[in-house]
Amino acid sequence: PELSEEPPAEMVKMTKSKTFQAYLPNCHRTYSCIHCRAHLANHDELISKASGFFRDQNCFLIKMVITEVNVGCGPAEERVLLTGLHAVADIYCENCKTTLGWKYEHAFESSQKYKEGKFIIELAHMIKDNGWE
Repeated sequence: PELSEEPPAEMVKMTKSKTFQAYLPNCHRTYSCIHCRAHLANHDELISKASGFFRDQNCFLIKMVITEVNVGCGPAEERVLLTGLHAVADIYCENCKTTLGWKYEHAFESSQKYKEGKFIIELAHMIKDNGWE
């Protein structure tokens, strides 16, 4: 008799539950989700460190977040923001599903192209962890 490569359907259990998170090393200052403490980004990835436009808007512009493990990304859509028309995708905490901000997928104005591929996280949804004074 031939052996089946696949287990019987009643033995296959499909689940969408989250089983792990990514953690940044303790030597890095990090930003975490204020609701569940999942790590979101390393402080070194922060672009808007000085008090400027993004900080005044109660959010940070960040080069890179911990995507696909701790931070999920929704579908892109066009939105008119304070700096013009952009294609953005909402980002959310994979652990607690809180919407954190958005990712700039495309900027329609040439002066805003530097934002493409970058992330906005609202200050209300993050907390400082690891090594802050």
